[in-house]
Amino acid sequence: MPDVAFQTDASALSRLDRRGPLDVGAEEGARLLAAASSLLVEHAEKVVDGPVAPREPADGPIRDWLAGFDFRTARPAAEVLSEVMAGLRNWTVHTTHPRYFGLFNPTPTWWGVVGELLAAGVNPQLAARSHAPAAVEMERHVLRFFGARLGMPVTAEGSFTVGGAEANLTAVIVALTRRFKSYPDTGLVGLPGRPVFYASAESHLAWLKIAHLAGLGRQAVRLVPVDASHRMDLDRFRRLHDEDLAAGKVPFLLVGTAGTTGGGALDPLAELADVASERGLHFHVDAAWGGAIALSDRLRPLLAGVHAADSVTVDAHKWLSAPMGAGMFLTPHVEALANSFRVATAYMPAGTEGVADPYTTSVQWSRRHIGLKVFLALAAAGQPAFAEQLERDVALGVLLARRLDENGWHRINDTPLPVVCVVDREVDALGQETSRAWHTAVADHVVRSGLAWVSPVLLDGRAAVRLCVTSHRTTARDIESVVSALNAARTAMTSRDDETSR
Repeated sequence: MPDVAFQTDASALSRLDRRGPLDVGAEEGARLLAAASSLLVEHAEKVVDGPVAPREPADGPIRDWLAGFDFRTARPAAEVLSEVMAGLRNWTVHTTHPRYFGLFNPTPTWWGVVGELLAAGVNPQLAARSHAPAAVEMERHVLRFFGARLGMPVTAEGSFTVGGAEANLTAVIVALTRRFKSYPDTGLVGLPGRPVFYASAESHLAWLKIAHLAGLGRQAVRLVPVDASHRMDLDRFRRLHDEDLAAGKVPFLLVGTAGTTGGGALDPLAELADVASERGLHFHVDAAWGGAIALSDRLRPLLAGVHAADSVTVDAHKWLSAPMGAGMFLTPHVEALANSFRVATAYMPAGTEGVADPYTTSVQWSRRHIGLKVFLALAAAGQPAFAEQLERDVALGVLLARRLDENGWHRINDTPLPVVCVVDREVDALGQETSRAWHTAVADHVVRSGLAWVSPVLLDGRAAVRLCVTSHRTTARDIESVVSALNAARTAMTSRDDETSR
């Protein structure tokens, strides 16, 4: 054994009575926070003046820059902060830019940013309610509010998660627990057949990772073909479900997606709820993005049927402008949730009567105060402000679709939500491989220009360029800018193709 004994003589005790090397004191802490705050405010003001994304890959320069941080010697904090901010500014896709029309990565509100700061500084441990009763109850308050907006019963429970994948994993575990009484103790070994579950072919394919993690295997995910509007085809689902039953498989879960990642499609939730009930399936709604519209009385009818869900996922870090990550899982099946994660151990404090400790109702054990940033934003801005923002984003999506159509682009997705997927009609007719390469090149051209960020997408195998309004800073001027950038990319591609054919 190595000698790890420490001296405890008078001199050593004197040293131990002084502040440790990591405790820099409140005065230095204030300077650090002020410096960081100034850098963040400057970034928020100036990000619009720079490119939305790096124009070229920079792996070599990034590693060269990082080589200057050997961690062996201390460097002035202000110098480190400035350098780190410069690195993030130079080598990041700026989701806070108003012309980021990409995936569901928003510009966070300042309330959300402050919420992250308070959660980090106070650092409550949310595993046990007795350790952080105010934090736990704030999160439960937000969850109850969202549950009510989604039409769930007042008794519904849930948890904040690091994101939609964890929330959806929770849904799978709860569904298995509800369907198979032996599952909590014996796992998959004791089941009467191979469990399978169903989601749209256009759903988020984190389901494959979740099935792997849960021990089901990726083949347990039955991806149901979609209709012309990229929504789950119910007839195809029924046929697939019947085939699985005939083959001895054991279906246990049906997933409806409220806002697919690729095209923003809304599965027919009310019909899915009915067929899930008829066939004895747990009905989960993955509303990671689209669930935000529950805050708008005008848009909420688009989620018709969500009230009948056995569980729901909503990500506040998507369309509710919370900093990463802030997922939410909700279910009316409180006992199934408890049976999925309940555990007792002597080193945890005794629970609070009538309220479950978070570590007994969620995947996580140690938990940070994820929900504070959502609580602060809702408390400070109010639900009507969020409703107005969501409706504004939808209006910008309508404007985007109209301006692209006026400029000769053809929209191929059908959704009332602000995701617009377009093709060049002539290239679209040239076949899948040619179309995919061309539309990918167009998206790359826009990104490399620095003027906007868009992405290539495949919708039911058809290539397109995808644009989504994600930032609350986006205006009509930004819509015009991205349309111009797409037009310029199309012109450049046409010129390239003409030269190649000569």
